[in-house]
Amino acid sequence: MTDYVYQLIAIIIYMAAMLYIGYYSYKKTANLTDFMLGGRSLGPGVTALSAGAADMSGWLLMGLPGAIYATGLVEAWIAIGLTVGAYLNWLLVAPRLRVYSQVSNDSITIPSFLENRLKDTSRLLRVVSGIIILVFFTFYVSSGMVAGGVFFDESFGLDYHTGLLIVSAVVIAYTLFGGFLAVSYTDVVQGLVMFLALILVPVIGLFLVGGSDGAAESIRSVDPARLSLIEGATALGVLSSIAWGLGYFGQPHIIVRFMAISSVKETKQARRIGIGWMALSLLGAIATGLIGIAYYQQNAGETLSDPEAIFISLGQVIFHPFIAGIMLAAVLAAVMSTISSQLIVTSSALIEDLYKAVINKDASDKHFVLLGRIAVLFVAVVAMFIAWEKNTTILDLVAYAWAGFGAAFGPVILLSLFWRKLTTWGALAGMVVGATTVVIWGNNETLKGLIYEIVPGFILCLIVAVIVSLVTYRKNAEIDREFDEAITLLKQER
Repeated sequence: MTDYVYQLIAIIIYMAAMLYIGYYSYKKTANLTDFMLGGRSLGPGVTALSAGAADMSGWLLMGLPGAIYATGLVEAWIAIGLTVGAYLNWLLVAPRLRVYSQVSNDSITIPSFLENRLKDTSRLLRVVSGIIILVFFTFYVSSGMVAGGVFFDESFGLDYHTGLLIVSAVVIAYTLFGGFLAVSYTDVVQGLVMFLALILVPVIGLFLVGGSDGAAESIRSVDPARLSLIEGATALGVLSSIAWGLGYFGQPHIIVRFMAISSVKETKQARRIGIGWMALSLLGAIATGLIGIAYYQQNAGETLSDPEAIFISLGQVIFHPFIAGIMLAAVLAAVMSTISSQLIVTSSALIEDLYKAVINKDASDKHFVLLGRIAVLFVAVVAMFIAWEKNTTILDLVAYAWAGFGAAFGPVILLSLFWRKLTTWGALAGMVVGATTVVIWGNNETLKGLIYEIVPGFILCLIVAVIVSLVTYRKNAEIDREFDEAITLLKQER
């Protein structure tokens, strides 16, 4: 058999496993809460790996190693910022959101939580939140589909559009039928595959380039600055990279996992598993990029046209074709886990936060689940349309969507959990200003070159939300009662 056949067998086995998990989850999905939130029954391991796999996407195995390969260690500041941000998210947001979302009318989505938490009877907050989720997640899902197309192009020489269609079809199938449970269970498998791949590729690759000394010598011969965290960096550039960590507080597809965990007590164990997985995976991705520089320096006759394919390229060089196929499946795992998580959250925004809240709230659960599945298909098709012309890098698409969510929702989520005086109008004004700032800043090359758009967006959202809340605040006994109840329950469950 040829190398490609071995690799293709591994990919087919992986995809078949994902579809089986989707079928298994379909049999366990009985109502809308099951479809959107898995019945709030996830254990700490599933929650941690699901959040991590949903978070990292193709960026972890393609975007980050590619950036390190092309530029050097200076790109690692993003990984540092993300690790700090993720830890604070687990520490500050996870336990409070788990309790508070249940206290506030058993909310199952971020927009419904904000509406219930702030007692907004106008439905405006829920609708605006749902629209922001729709807009930015469509770009986010699109970035994953681009990664899928690039994957098949680089790995098997398939046409980019063919790869795009294959990845989209499989991920749509298991998400559409299995809902949140399918997304979470497949994320666990995908998270483990990604983790093993990111450990094995750099560890074995290190021997291939002559150990740490050989790798360092080869990298220095290309450019000594590639091994420096600060060489060529600017203060604003480092701040922009670290600021990626701010985005965690506002990512609906990540923080919805906190609402689904079975109890507050388990958030501590989940945090340890999640941050451990993340730190080692990020180190593996960085090491992959560096070893890629050394390998191609030592094999001068070979070239790599696309830096974002460095992980794929090393996997094919290092391993037997079947094992290389499993390594390649790790890339698909990263891509598909994030697409599926984002599709289910976008579906919930369309059905739970727009259709059910505004148009028809009295239909049966069966009706809402059917519409949820149609919503998954609709958003996926729109995202595929955006991804059809690969006119930007994966990292650019992810950066834009990440900033949009971080700036629009991050400050509002933190204020809603820690400050009882946040008001509907304060949250609305903050979200609109944060999202608008990201859109304007992110589409202006001059401003974008100064600092990552999440920084001004997050700061302005926070300032506006606080000022407008102080102006519009009126004491509400029910809000105060729920705020106190959430704190009491949090202490009890801990």
